[in-house]
Amino acid sequence: MSLFARIATISFAVLLTPVAAADLAESVERRVEAVMPEVVSWRRDLHEHPELGNREFRTAGIIAEHLRELGMEVRTEVAHTGVIGILKGGEGPVVALRADMDGLPVTELVDLPFASKARGEYLGQDVGVMHACGHDNHVAILMGVAEVLAGMGDELPGTVLFLFQPAEEGTPDGTVGGAELMLQEGAFDDVLPDAVFGLHVFPYPAGVIATRPGGLMASSDSYKITVTGKQTHGAVPWAGVDPIVTASQIVLGLQTIVSRQLDATLTPSIVTVGKIDGGVRSNIIPESVDLIGTIRTFDAETRLDIHERIRRTATHIAEAAGATAQVDIDLGYGVTRNDPELYQKMAPTLRGVAGSQFIEAQQTTTAEDFSYFANQAPGLFLFLGVAPEDPSLVYPNHSPRFYADERALPVGVRALTALTLDFMADN
Repeated sequence: MSLFARIATISFAVLLTPVAAADLAESVERRVEAVMPEVVSWRRDLHEHPELGNREFRTAGIIAEHLRELGMEVRTEVAHTGVIGILKGGEGPVVALRADMDGLPVTELVDLPFASKARGEYLGQDVGVMHACGHDNHVAILMGVAEVLAGMGDELPGTVLFLFQPAEEGTPDGTVGGAELMLQEGAFDDVLPDAVFGLHVFPYPAGVIATRPGGLMASSDSYKITVTGKQTHGAVPWAGVDPIVTASQIVLGLQTIVSRQLDATLTPSIVTVGKIDGGVRSNIIPESVDLIGTIRTFDAETRLDIHERIRRTATHIAEAAGATAQVDIDLGYGVTRNDPELYQKMAPTLRGVAGSQFIEAQQTTTAEDFSYFANQAPGLFLFLGVAPEDPSLVYPNHSPRFYADERALPVGVRALTALTLDFMADN
């Protein structure tokens, strides 16, 4: 079945005669093919010029100019650098499409003619900047979808809200940003979508579309534990309370939360300690030690249960040692959960786009702030495979060697276009 065969035979049949529907589907496919050279060019330009979260000024300018040229109503500076475009067609549902724009504080090691040499400031440090998570692909794909759908004019059976979001990877200074701030600043206030779709490149084989109903990506919370003891000379530890030893015991205790305290059959969960900081020299037992880490799970009740177990474990171990433990937990992204009913409706569309390369994704303990949008409207998030055929070039997201195969770009444009049109026609 060709890409828009389902659109022609099922979706648009609600609105048009079979001949007219087939003509429209062919017209849409021609526009997809015509825009692909631009999509590739945009992607390479954005890859060469990445920007950190809330600093995507150049990227936002390119996007806003493109959307205005397409005749859209455009809002800029939403959540600092976010761009929203509203494309109005005929009477019908509202679909939101989201792409994140920011790069990472990573120095690129991929040998490409358009490799990034950009620098930026992150937490006060001069760093290399790279699209190591592939957001350059997301932006270019959605710019292409915007051009395809805008070309339909009044034949578009509804309204599309294009969300170009900053700071999905967090903000350089730790402040609120990204999807959460876009919603706080009214992204959905004027036009509430009936569905929201998004995609993320991932090291599946190039062209694969992978998703699943329910939890797809984990919630992500961070924590800080400050263990306070009593400073003393390293030669007389009995004269003080050693927070380093106590913190080490807390690290071991935290590992038992998932492995020995939670029902392993319910939901995957992770408690990771990512950093230990304390002490200044070899012969001084310090006053305090800081632990920081991350918490991942797929279930809201388990999420809160883990929080309580971390507090109890840290404070009781510290108390047993004669120390104290201050536990602070910051709520991060919620579970990226695909609406089951929406998944069932749209799975045939994705199968029509990708054929046998449409597969059910495994859950991943990485996280995404697309979850904020999906909490406001039924959401469907999917992975787009970008792994090259050469296994020596396959690296995970966030690696300085992350490489996205451009053969996946047309699949991304077709997927978001088909999801939009099929949802509108079916509703």
